[in-house]
Amino acid sequence: MRKDFGAKPYMFPMPVLIIAAYDENGVPNAMNAAWGSICDMNQIAMYLSAGHKTVKNILAQGAFTVSMADAANVIPADYVGVVSGNKVPDKVEKAGWHTTKSTFVNAPLINELPLALECKLVSFDEETECVVGEILNVSVDEAILREDGTIDIAKFRPIAYDPANHDYVVLSEKVGNAFEDGHKL
Repeated sequence: MRKDFGAKPYMFPMPVLIIAAYDENGVPNAMNAAWGSICDMNQIAMYLSAGHKTVKNILAQGAFTVSMADAANVIPADYVGVVSGNKVPDKVEKAGWHTTKSTFVNAPLINELPLALECKLVSFDEETECVVGEILNVSVDEAILREDGTIDIAKFRPIAYDPANHDYVVLSEKVGNAFEDGHKL
């Protein structure tokens, strides 16, 4: 038996994306967004309202970073989503985060978030409010790497947004082998 919920934005998982950019004075700002995804081998697309301070900064600077929030940063990640940079200009600092300037783009890396995409703005569609960025680099804290240099998702503990229940959930359990397990059939 199935239950119909109507048209809802239910997709699992929805990564908790923390998008960061500098303002005109070089002050870092960040926002929380769940409506984004990889859209090509080196591009990310996100649907972000033009009224957000971070979006204004992205358009002015032509660059931004996208970090994936992790279990250790649930509270500050939620904070930058519920507080507007238009009203609280130092919200990154108030979140307890520290930043380092990316060497690839004119945008801040949030030191406490272990994985970030460093992006150059490709386009912003005012009608759909879709921001597309070209990924120039992926910056990863060595603390979440395996001995072989690959990312260990169990060490990383990225979180996802559960739109049906308004929860954050941690992703880390391996259940199969991509591009391999299907061959058993």
